[in-house]
Amino acid sequence: MADQVDELPSHDVELDTTGLYCPEPIMMMHNRVRDMQPGQILKVIATDPATTRDIPKFCSFLGHELLSQREQDSGYLYFVRLG
Repeated sequence: MADQVDELPSHDVELDTTGLYCPEPIMMMHNRVRDMQPGQILKVIATDPATTRDIPKFCSFLGHELLSQREQDSGYLYFVRLG
């Protein structure tokens, strides 16, 4: 997993979970990845600090690759390649 890289990965789908709290961001991710194909990249925007724990576990449990995880002024940004 790349952490805090200057160049962000390109992505196929964007999911904005701003303002939502656990478990909603993960539930929305589950729904979104159902419509995606293996190898596609999902960009997730979040404000819930619990996503720093939940999204890596989501990826590990479901066989997805967490390409990038970073904290920003307004929250968190994740890039996930579907397995």
